[in-house]
Amino acid sequence: MHSGIPKVLFYCANRYLVRSLSTESPRVRFAPSPTGYLHLGGLRTALYNYLFAKSRGGSFILRIEDTDQTRKVEGSVEGLKRDLEWAGIECDEGPGFHGDCEPYVQSERLDFYKEHISTLLDNGTAYRCFCTERRLNIIRRDAIRSQRTPKYDNRCRNLSHEELKEKMESDAPYCIRFKLTSDCQTFEDLIFGNIAYDVSLNEGDPVLMKTDGFPTYHFANVVDDHLMKITHVLRGVEWQISTTKHLLIYRAFGWIPPKFGHMPLIVNADGTKLSKRQSDVKVEDYRNNGVYPLALVNYITLSGGGFDHVPGSGVRLKTMEELAEEFQINKISSHPSRLNPDLLAECNRLEIKRRLKDSALSDDLVADLKNLITKTYPEHKLNLSDEHVQSVLNWAVSRITRIDELVSNKFGFLWILPTTKIDVDQPLLKKLVQNLEDLEKFDQNSLKHSLKSFSKANGVNFPVLMKMLRSTLSGLDEGPGVAEMMDLLGKRQSLERIKAIVR
Repeated sequence: MHSGIPKVLFYCANRYLVRSLSTESPRVRFAPSPTGYLHLGGLRTALYNYLFAKSRGGSFILRIEDTDQTRKVEGSVEGLKRDLEWAGIECDEGPGFHGDCEPYVQSERLDFYKEHISTLLDNGTAYRCFCTERRLNIIRRDAIRSQRTPKYDNRCRNLSHEELKEKMESDAPYCIRFKLTSDCQTFEDLIFGNIAYDVSLNEGDPVLMKTDGFPTYHFANVVDDHLMKITHVLRGVEWQISTTKHLLIYRAFGWIPPKFGHMPLIVNADGTKLSKRQSDVKVEDYRNNGVYPLALVNYITLSGGGFDHVPGSGVRLKTMEELAEEFQINKISSHPSRLNPDLLAECNRLEIKRRLKDSALSDDLVADLKNLITKTYPEHKLNLSDEHVQSVLNWAVSRITRIDELVSNKFGFLWILPTTKIDVDQPLLKKLVQNLEDLEKFDQNSLKHSLKSFSKANGVNFPVLMKMLRSTLSGLDEGPGVAEMMDLLGKRQSLERIKAIVR
C-alpha cells in the first residue's frame, strides 16, 4: 500500500468502469472555492492540470465552486484569475473566458443541480431527509461519547410512503441524501495506483442538496464534471478518500467517470505541513517579493516531479512550452513534495539571466529596476541612464536572486552618492584624480594595474589606498572590489565622487 493512504483503504475486485482516453483530447479543470487568495498548493493543482492538458492538445477549464456562500470572499475570483494569468496559466474556458459549458460559476448553475437531483430521487438512489440539526448533533455527541465514528444513522432512508407524504404536506424543511451502498469501489489512481474503499464503513448517507437549495461539493462536483465533459480530474490527495463516493454517484446516474489522479501534499523542507498563516504560501506574496512567475512555476515542478531529471545535472529553467512538452503524469511522485527555498532563489536568478538575453524583456527589467530605485531613493540625485542600469544588471546576475537586492544598502552606491563623512589624504587623492583622468581605458583590469602602479609610485600601502577609495566611492567598509566598483560606476561617476571629497 502507498505511503500516505489511510489504513481504511483496501483492495477488492469490484472495479469501476473508466473511460478509454488513449485517443481523446483531455479536458481538465481547476475548480477553486472563492474563499480568499490562491496559495501554493492551489497553484500546483492548476499548473499540473494545465501542463497535462497542453501536453496532449487538450483544454484547461476554470470553474468556481461557490456553493458554500457563507465562506465566499468578495474579490477573490478576480484575484484567482489575476494570479493564474500572472503565472502564465491560460484558461480555455471559464468565467470571463466563455465556452460551450457556461456558466462556470456553481451558484449560477442551480437549475442544473435541481434537474439532476430529480433523476436520483426518481430512480431511488437519493431520498429526502427531514432530520433537524438538533437531532444530528445528538447523534454526533453520542457517537463521540461511545468512541464510535460520528455518522448519520440513515433514519429517513426508511420512511414509509405515508410518513413522507405527511412531512411533505407539513412543509417540513429537508435536505436530500444519497443512498450509500456497502460495496467496495476501486479505481486506478494515476499517481498512487490501485485504490479501493468502502465509504459506508465510516460515513452515513451524505447530503447532496442542502435545505437552502444549494448542492454540496460532492454532488455539484460530479454533475459539473460530467456536463463539462471532464476527462481527467487531477486534485489534491485530501480528496482521494472522497473519490469512491463520487464513483457511486456516477454509477447512480449511469455515467462513465473521468480518470482520477491525486497529488501529494506540499510540505516544508523539514517535512512539516505548510500553513496558510505563513507569508510564503500566498502566490501574491511571491509576486510582491520579486519572484518571477516562470521561476515560481519551475520551483513547483522541481519539488513535485512530473519530469525526467538527471541527478547532479543542476537546475535548468524551462519555459511554459518546454514544461508542457516534457510533462509526464506518471513521473509525479506519490511522496509529499518538499520545498527547497534554495531552488526558488536559483530559479529566480536564472529567470533574471534569461530576461537579460531577450531585448524586449531586458528593457522591461531595466524599467522595473529604475522604478524600484526612484521609489527607494526619492530624495537623491540618481545615476539612472539605461546604459548604466543595464550594465549593473549584467554584472549583478551572478550575485543576486531578486532585482530588489540592487536597492539594498549593499548596492545603493551604484545609484546614489555616499553620505558618510570620511577623513582622507587630500593631496594623495588629488594626484589620483589626475592619474585617472589620463587613463585611456577605464575597465576593471586597466584600473587594477593603474591603482597598483599609483600606490607604488607614491609610497602608499595598496590596501590603505583601496580602503580609502572604497569609502570615497561607496561609503561602505566592504563590498565589490574597488576596480570592479569603478568599472561599474564609469569614469565620470568615479571621478565626480573622488572630487566631491577633495577640497
